[in-house]
Amino acid sequence: MQFIIEDSYEQMSETATHLLFGKMVNNRRVNLSITAGNSPKKIYEILAPLVKNKNYLSNVHYYSFDEVPLKNEPVGMTEGLLREQFFTPAGIPESNTHFVSPDNYQSYDEEIKAVGGLDAMLIGIGADGHFCGNMPGSTKFENFTYQVTVSPEYPWYTSLVNDLGEKAPASFVTMGPASIMRVKHLILIANGKHKAAIIKKALEGPVDPAIPSSILKLHPNLTVILDRDAASLLR
Repeated sequence: MQFIIEDSYEQMSETATHLLFGKMVNNRRVNLSITAGNSPKKIYEILAPLVKNKNYLSNVHYYSFDEVPLKNEPVGMTEGLLREQFFTPAGIPESNTHFVSPDNYQSYDEEIKAVGGLDAMLIGIGADGHFCGNMPGSTKFENFTYQVTVSPEYPWYTSLVNDLGEKAPASFVTMGPASIMRVKHLILIANGKHKAAIIKKALEGPVDPAIPSSILKLHPNLTVILDRDAASLLR
């Protein structure tokens, strides 16, 4: 596990951008999985103009790692955010974007394996310790890509339903820990003091299913990129 700690969110984002762009420039097919949300917004602001209209990056393919379907919406939450935050501003061709969904999740791991596997994955970490759609209470470390029922038995249920309201689905899909351990290079980003406590628990505490992201420290090629605030409680 390699730590890169930058002074600010902007510097953290620049470093992550350079790392991702370096993966892209290759004379073979490159398969990347990237996250949506708040943490990567600056990365995509920097990265989009670097990749737009660059024919030499036509070898880069992008894969989503989870999907939350939204009732009465044509696309799920993750696909919508990835398109809005990066794919549309960067002009990524439809043929180079690939989305996991309730329709294809059972074959998704094999589809990725057939094209050489994922070269890198950019992921974030939730304040509750989740990563991708691997949530406290509903995650088993042996899971490959799987479907999660949205049930009141889980600690995250109320938050998800409150956030999505009437659009909340009955289930969602995510690449599981076993799928993600196959990725050649994991890049974990986090910023802000509100992430400091979970970063410490996940990366310095024991591996614990109650903190799903704690499994990530067992990955053989994990790079953690933090700003000073997110790293403030680390030893």
